[in-house]
This record gives sequence, C-alpha cells and structure tokens, in this order.
Amino acid sequence: MFINGAVYGDSTIEIFEVAEIQNAKKGSITFLGNKMYNKYLETTSASAMIVSDEKLIKGKNGIVVDNPQLAIAKVLTMFFPEQSFIKKVHPKSIIDSSVKIGKDVTIEAGAVIEAGVDLGENTFIGANVFVGKNSRIGPDCKIFQNVVIYDTTIIGKRSIIHGSVVIGCDGFGFVPGDNEHFKIPQTGRVIIGDDVEIGANTVIDRATIGETIIGDMSKIDNLVHIGHNVQIGKGCLITAQVGIAGSTKVGDNCKMGGQAGIVPHVEVGSNSIIAAKSGVTKSLKGNQMYGGYPARPIREQHKRDAVHSEVLLIKKKLNNLIQNSRSN
Repeated sequence: MFINGAVYGDSTIEIFEVAEIQNAKKGSITFLGNKMYNKYLETTSASAMIVSDEKLIKGKNGIVVDNPQLAIAKVLTMFFPEQSFIKKVHPKSIIDSSVKIGKDVTIEAGAVIEAGVDLGENTFIGANVFVGKNSRIGPDCKIFQNVVIYDTTIIGKRSIIHGSVVIGCDGFGFVPGDNEHFKIPQTGRVIIGDDVEIGANTVIDRATIGETIIGDMSKIDNLVHIGHNVQIGKGCLITAQVGIAGSTKVGDNCKMGGQAGIVPHVEVGSNSIIAAKSGVTKSLKGNQMYGGYPARPIREQHKRDAVHSEVLLIKKKLNNLIQNSRSN
C-alpha cells in the first residue's frame, strides 16, 4: 500500500479530496496527528480517517499507520502532484556565454546568469532570479522567483529555494573606529547541501573568510537570518524568524522554534531543541530541549518559571495583608 497502513471498514469508498478533520465532508479523507483534534472525531463528516490507533476510528472507515502526519503528506502528493515546468530557456533571460546548462533546465524570463555558472540538469530557475559568477547549482533544484544568489555560491542536489531568498550577501562585519566603522571584506562563500529547503525572504550571509555551510536535508523556514561563517549540520529544522549570529556551529538534527536567537561564536550540540523565543548565550551540549533567556535545560527553565509565579503570588498576598492592616 502507498502509505503502508491497515484498512478498517469499507475499502471501496471513493475519496476525492483531503480535508482538515474539523472541515471534512463526505468524500474526504482526513487524519489525526495531534490529540488536540480528538474532539472532532465524533463530529467529522470525513468518509475516511488516517490514525495511529484503530480505537480512534470508532466504527468509521479508516487506515491505521505508525505516523499519520507522514501518511497524509504522501496522500497529498497523490491529489497534488509536483508542478511540472516547460523545459526551455526563455529568450528574455540574460545568460553569459560561459554558463554550463544541463539537460532539461528551465530558465524563466528576466533571469540573469553570470559568467562561470554551472546549472545541473532538470533544474528550474524562476523569473528574475540572479545567479552570480562562478556559482554552481546541482541537478533537480528549484530556484523560485526573485532569488538572489551571490558569486561563488554552491547549492547541492534537489534543493528548493523559495521566492526572494538572498544567499551569499556580505556578513555584518565592521571594526568600530572614532570616525568610521571600517568594513571587513567578506571574501568567503556559502555552501548549501543536498535536499535543503529554504523559505521565502530568508538571508544567508557569505563567510568573512572560508565558508557558511548548510548541511544536507536541513529545512529553513521563511524570514530566517543566518550570519557569516555559521555551520548548520544535517537534518536541522529551523522555523520562522530565527536569527543565528556569525561563526556559530549547530550540530545535526537540531530544531529551533520561532524567533529563537543564538549569539556568535557558540556551539549547539546535535539533537538540541531550542524552544520558541529562547536566547542561546553560551554553548549547549545537545541531546535535550532548551528554553528561556538565557537558554537552559527546559526542566530547569520550568522550575524557574514556577518560582517566579509563586513569588508574584506571594507578593500579591503580602500587598493584600499590608492593605488590610492599614485599613484596620
């Protein structure tokens, strides 16, 4: 089976759409991947459900799988197949004569491809994309509209770069002086691995000297800023509005919640989870969840939060006692 699950109920029903459990109707298939939505199990009109436990089906039609979220993602690919592009180079694109263009590459109108660039086969270059000198983009990549890729950038296989991303611009490097802030030349480059996805309006700075690196299979959300000489490991998940300052090293399989921030020159160990809005001010060993500002192991942060709440409650009670004593 496509999603490797066990079918319960009527296996011959016709499904014509995928829907959220609370909005599903007859002919829809839905899923339950979060206990918060258990309340809709009784009222949903879905014709079938994808769940992790047959008890959740409650006499309805469904498929039981180990990971409902992964299963529904696969089902969505059946209803919404990957967009296909016309394999051609638009006459209104500007391409240097030295550019190497692989087989079945698409380049849309307004794209500018500078000297020495190498484009792998089956890669898509959207309208108004700029690719700077001596950059290399691997096969089967998708570079969507208005992306700016500065000189000498390397992008691996099957990577996806969404609209208005900027890769390889100067890092924020200045030496403060009395009359000016002297700009440090940013002479390095950015290397992006295979199967990386970068969300819209994200910015990744080139290294001052050396390389800024994004590891294979890492996924970066919209509006993320990654500073110069940062190294991101493999398989990381970085959500919106995260800021990672220069020369930080992030290990493999790390996860960062929205608006988390990391100071420069620290290391975040592999398998770390950084809670949303946390501030990392020193190196973390990894293999656990961190939260707060400064970020600390989440259990320690929860204890501090609890003490803070208790102090506020004691303060309120003390103020009430003082007011009562004065009135008496």
